[in-house]
Amino acid sequence: MKIAFASAEVFPFAKTGGLGDVLGALPKALAALGCDIKVFLPKYSIVDHSKFDLSYNYSIGEITIRVAGNCHPVNVYHSTLPNSKVEVYFIDCPYYFNRPKIYTSDPDEDERFILFSKAVIESLQHLRWKPDVIHCNDWQTGLIPLYLKDNYRWDELFFRNTATVMTIHNIAYQGRFPKSTMYKAEINPELFYLDSPIEFWGDISFLKTGLMYSDVINTVSNTYAEEITMDDKGGGLSGVLRYRINDFYGILNGVDYAVWNPALDKMLPHLYSPEDLSGKLENKRFLHHQYNLSFANDKPLIGMVSRLVPLKGFDLFASCVKELMSLNANWVFLGTGDSRYEDLLRSLTYVYPGKVFAYTGFNDELSHLIEAASDIFLMPSQFEPCGLNQIYSLKYATLPIVHKTGGLADTVIDWDEASHQGKLTGNGFSFVHYNAEALLKTVRRAIDKYHQKDIWNQMMQNAMSCNFSWEESAKKYIDLYKKAIINRKNGN
Repeated sequence: MKIAFASAEVFPFAKTGGLGDVLGALPKALAALGCDIKVFLPKYSIVDHSKFDLSYNYSIGEITIRVAGNCHPVNVYHSTLPNSKVEVYFIDCPYYFNRPKIYTSDPDEDERFILFSKAVIESLQHLRWKPDVIHCNDWQTGLIPLYLKDNYRWDELFFRNTATVMTIHNIAYQGRFPKSTMYKAEINPELFYLDSPIEFWGDISFLKTGLMYSDVINTVSNTYAEEITMDDKGGGLSGVLRYRINDFYGILNGVDYAVWNPALDKMLPHLYSPEDLSGKLENKRFLHHQYNLSFANDKPLIGMVSRLVPLKGFDLFASCVKELMSLNANWVFLGTGDSRYEDLLRSLTYVYPGKVFAYTGFNDELSHLIEAASDIFLMPSQFEPCGLNQIYSLKYATLPIVHKTGGLADTVIDWDEASHQGKLTGNGFSFVHYNAEALLKTVRRAIDKYHQKDIWNQMMQNAMSCNFSWEESAKKYIDLYKKAIINRKNGN
């Protein structure tokens, strides 16, 4: 099966969050199952040309893409995903992508991904490589399913059997732009009317367009799939998802255990495994020494690695921070986001020296150390399509505290909830009601369990035995692609 991936992010080339991690891992897992894969992403200025050995792709050469009535020269560079033979193609248009960040607030943000979507299709044409499926990811690629069925329909012989899959990684980001964007994108004006497949409250939504024109839709966990069909959680698109419910699926993201595994992790000073957990304690000692925290083995270390925004639960954290800091635990934070939360974390390091360390920014090595050194990982997201850090935490025997939503609900089993059912399968802690009182109560409950070593050791073993590898998820994606191909052939 031939699969083309289109995404705004692919790890390790360009990443801001979970989308990049997924696109850095899923294509490799599919290739291992025998699929022929090509991945497309923009060539941002942040992509390190020499580090990743990018080479000019002469088989495509320079192509011209028209956006908003202007023609832009586009070149394509080529590399592979690390430790694989998966080919990666970089769409190079400095006019749109030579900017400091992957995403911008510039007035031409719509034009950037109009060009990208067209360039993916035309690159495939120049390569003469007919994919069975084009796998589109989030709003930045939402126009591709429409383009295949309309703008590029003239090449029907080439794309006749190419199906499209649209994956929602986070429905909060919808690519909503004014009606004038339709003309920039050269979309047929007859497709724009009240409640049409592209219209959204008088604007155009790239995500809605992808949801309506793709052959199959999925999102990144079963619970999130259920949640976003509800009017209060679907960001205005729940009706679209209910309309397409027969073609809508949830597939939980996997993780790359070659990267996130305490027995193999090259970023850790001490490795460990379920058979020998001594390295975990040594990592805890190392982090405390490195960042001037007061070490005590009877005091849990609580870690957070997150974007510092309300949706990640920092509104709850901030509202009960004094009570949390009064608990017998140390804290370590890593993240960047809203200035008010960055300022809060910085202030905590001064008010509670020896108890709190906070790093505001991005630090991949520190994120691995926090996962390994912490006893508890706090992830109280208001919504979480899948979540990856709680899955990393399980592998590192760092027991997660989560709000019971989305992928958090699908991966974290509350110890008390399971034990009340006569099961000893708990691997973390969760709370249902999204409020500060529930968060504080759950943190206290986790600290109490930390001092019950028999229970805590059982939970650590439960956590490390969980398997959320990409291999199982990749098999489900192959089944999804087969459904998309059938829908395409049936004209659905």
